[in-house]
Amino acid sequence: MRMVSEDLKASLIKVSKLAGSRGWCPGTSGNISVLNPDTGEVYIKISGRSMSDLKPTDILTLNLDGKVIDGSGRPSKEVNFHLGIYKKRKDVKAVLHTHPPYATAYATAGKPLPMVTATAKLILKKVPIVDYAPPGSKELAELVVSKFEDPDVCSVIMKNHGVVSVGADIYRALYVTEWVENEAETAFLYSIIKRLL
Repeated sequence: MRMVSEDLKASLIKVSKLAGSRGWCPGTSGNISVLNPDTGEVYIKISGRSMSDLKPTDILTLNLDGKVIDGSGRPSKEVNFHLGIYKKRKDVKAVLHTHPPYATAYATAGKPLPMVTATAKLILKKVPIVDYAPPGSKELAELVVSKFEDPDVCSVIMKNHGVVSVGADIYRALYVTEWVENEAETAFLYSIIKRLL
């Protein structure tokens, strides 16, 4: 069991740094968690730490009710939607919240993410927009979790905020975020080129 938990934490740190290196998590923004299916424990980034420079001591262990089992510090302020998604979706074992600029810009403008590539249509299917609610609020957590009630949804974009992606493991959640941001950037470039030609 200890080996599994250490492997999950190591993958969480690796993906956290990858997301940070892509410029999706300026400052200490963004959060990341994984669910240990053997124990029901959730490993989550503590508040106030950079995704780009996450260390093992920056990870808390929680139960699904949000009680801290191990570690020191406060969990990310978005802990409620992480836990809510795990409770709602038994297929989800990882949650990644980032701020990729192109995808966030579409949602902030109130525009659904255009599915312009075959890959996006196949993999993403649909990426709902979550109405604005204050970061860290119970209202935002409820809005985010409600979108993930649809089993076809693997990512949502929060207006004026960022992207939440899920997966069967943390690498899948990262790949989904990459597809979302790539699709948003491609759609943006397509819209410009279309006007110019």
